[in-house]
Amino acid sequence: MQPKERFVIIESMKILIVDAQGGGMGRQLVASIRKEFPKAEITAAGTNSIATSNMLKAGADHAATGENAVVVGSRKADIIIGPVGIAIADSMYGEITPAMAAAVGQSDAKKLLIPMNQCNNVIVGVKNTSMSYMVEAVIEQLRNEEVI
Repeated sequence: MQPKERFVIIESMKILIVDAQGGGMGRQLVASIRKEFPKAEITAAGTNSIATSNMLKAGADHAATGENAVVVGSRKADIIIGPVGIAIADSMYGEITPAMAAAVGQSDAKKLLIPMNQCNNVIVGVKNTSMSYMVEAVIEQLRNEEVI
């Protein structure tokens, strides 16, 4: 498959970005994905209104806040992107509920989970790297046909 064809496929997929706290990672993800894949349908699900607002300002097409937003969004998404904590109950200082973690984990969507060594969840073998490096790695993975 040619790169241009892959972009068309990504742009027709439903991408769910889940973030917590201040939504900084989600904001960077939305902005970078929007720049690389301008026609992609991006839904932002924040665990709180600040995270949701920041992702919406970055260019998400749709946004919602709270547990049910993550649960419903996980059912409808083709790709779910966020820090690894979105799949671990009670992580991210308690902002990820068991229902959120289960919804992400049980979703049929492809999951691109970003390793963040925080809140007593350490990904062994993964070095702490910059946020911009992690965001670029997500973009590169989206460019890769194996996401499809």
